Formats: sequence, C-alpha cells, structure tokens
Amino acid sequence: MKIIDVAEFYADEGGGVKTYINQKLQAGSRAGHEIVVIAPGKQAGEEERFGGRVIWVPGPPLPVDPRYYVLWREKMVHQILDREKPDVVEGSSPWTGGWFAARWKGDAVKTFIFHQDPVAVYPHTFLGRFMSFSNVDKLFLFYWHYLRRLSRRFDATIVSGEWLAQRLSGFNINNPVAVPFGIDKTFSSPERRNPSLRKQLLEELDLPEDATLLVGISRHHPEKRLGTVFEGFRMASKEKKMGLAIFGDGPFRWMVKRQARDIKHLKLMGFTSNREQLADYLSSADYFVHGSAAETYGLVVAEAICSGIPVVVPDVGGAGDLAHKAYSETYEPGNAAQLSRAILRIIGRDRQKMVDACAISAKESIGTMDDHFKLLFEVYQKLVDEKKAR
Repeated sequence: MKIIDVAEFYADEGGGVKTYINQKLQAGSRAGHEIVVIAPGKQAGEEERFGGRVIWVPGPPLPVDPRYYVLWREKMVHQILDREKPDVVEGSSPWTGGWFAARWKGDAVKTFIFHQDPVAVYPHTFLGRFMSFSNVDKLFLFYWHYLRRLSRRFDATIVSGEWLAQRLSGFNINNPVAVPFGIDKTFSSPERRNPSLRKQLLEELDLPEDATLLVGISRHHPEKRLGTVFEGFRMASKEKKMGLAIFGDGPFRWMVKRQARDIKHLKLMGFTSNREQLADYLSSADYFVHGSAAETYGLVVAEAICSGIPVVVPDVGGAGDLAHKAYSETYEPGNAAQLSRAILRIIGRDRQKMVDACAISAKESIGTMDDHFKLLFEVYQKLVDEKKAR
C-alpha cells in the first residue's frame, strides 16, 4: 500500500507526533509499504526519511510555537495527493490537516487519526474543579458536533485504545477503531534498576537510602496537573520519608517552578535528551506518579510499568486505562488529598508483589510499536479491500 499522512504538526524540532511519524516511516518500510508524509515547512521540498518520503508544503511559522509551520495551501496538498495516488490518506489533526484530507476528491481510503482529545486537555483541566467531566463534555457539545461532522468524511477514526473508542462512540464520532499504542520493551526494563543510581537521586533530594523514591516524567503544561502532583506529594511526605524527582520541561516551566517552590525533597530534574539515562532513572525509582487525566494512551505510564515500577495515576484517561489494582493506586484527577492517600497506600503495600504484577502486565497487556503498526497496516488493508469490493 501507499499511505500518505497529511501531518499538520510534523516538524524537525517537534515532539511526540514527530517521533510517532518517524516510527511509522520505519515500520512501513520494513513491512513493504510506501509511507509519504505531507507536512508544512519553511519552503517547498522533498526528501527521503527512514525508508519513506516527506514532502514539505511552504507555510508561515505557527505564531504560538515557531518550531512548527502552518498548513494552509490546500490546493498544493490536493495536487500532491493527485500525483501520488495513495491507497490510504490519513488526516492527522482536526484542523487544516484533517479538512484538507477530507475534502480531497480522490478515491483512496481516508482515516482520521485521533492523536489528542482537546476537550480533555483544556476544558477538563480548567473546568473540572467546578463541574464533573461529563458536564464539561456537555458544555462543549459544539466541539463534538464539529468533530462528528469532520469524522463522517472519513472511512474510520483511528484511536489508541478501546476505552477511547467507547468515549468517541458516545459522541457518535464515525467508526472509531482501536489500534493500541505500544513501547520499546527492550528500552523500558526492570533490568536497568541500579541501586547506586537510586542512592544518588535520594542524596540529591537530601534523603537517606531508606527513604522512598518517587519519580515522574512530564511535560510542563497545565494538562499534566503537576501542581496536584506536588501538593499530593507534600501532604504524603509529612507522613512518610520520601522524595520526588520530576523529569521534563515545557512552555510553562515558570509556573511549574513556582508550584514546586519551598516543597522539601522535591527536585525538578529538567529535560534530558539521553533516553538511556532517563530509562535508568525510571527503573531505579520505587514508584511512578502521574498527574494527567488527558492522555489518549499514556506512554510514560506504560514505560513505568514495563520498567517494573508500580504507579499512582488518575482514574480516567489513558493513564487510568493502563492502571490495574495489582500494581497501581488511582485517584480523582486534580484531587491532591486523594493523591496523597494513594501514595501512602501504595507505599504500604508489598512492593515486590506489585513489581511481579508489572512484569505480567508488560508481557500480556502492553504491546510494542511494532505490534501497533502491524495492526494499523492490517486495518488499512481491510479497509482498502472493502472499498474495492464496494
């Protein structure tokens, strides 16, 4: 098959979307498929990447984040699609990327890729303290109507889990198909656990070796609810000797620093580009703490579980979907008091039993990205065959 991704947020300095698309380019090449990415850039051009191709469409810098460019030349995108004659076209955003793919008049299968739930990211985060998530969803029915109208122009809506497919079905989004994400299990492994590294981290937190080491990995953004994580940790640390190391960075660094100020035994470790080192830190901690209720999958939570680390996560979203009582404790999103109690509960449990349960889940429930792309290509082939049959 030839698969073309109209990728509005693919950029050289991008984050998760760039990583995902690069993995798809590689997986497609290995599987014998041709993957082409149409993305906005500084200037027009074409290049080979990871066994596939990227075709750049010129556009202005995105005002809120100059790492990205605006996809706004719909006619040029359609000319590329006409020339390339794909079997499958992916619309990777609910904005211009999705609409450009939807309005193309070719006869390829079209899939809408639901990478992010904007209602969960923003309205749930900011309004969830005043009303239930279900009432927030009702308040934003206009957005679900917009999304429903867009999705009906596609043959399927690709999502990262069955729970999310069910959520979208509740809003009548067209044909949600679950294709679960996965992680690199050779990278996230309990074999990386290093007692010396654990001791070093505790020393940086001004704690002895017999203290409990909590770790989090999070972009600095309101949706990650780090303020809740910090306050929950502060309350729990009054009861038990513990430290918290948070890895990551982001546009709201100033806010996160202010929230973390004056909390003892808490350290913001910053961003590290050394993934090997980050995996070592993760495996060497005792427990993983997460604040976001807006994950569509929860990659860092899956990495923690596969690293042999019991987790404390919100009870909704992708993070909550990955949680299991055998190795986790959950809490209401944004509720620091509940988070504090969840931390104390998990510390009071038999850690080795939870580590063993993590190993079972890593083997039986959490897949790899190879598994993800294998299933994705199978879904696409089935859709192509059905369209040809019609």
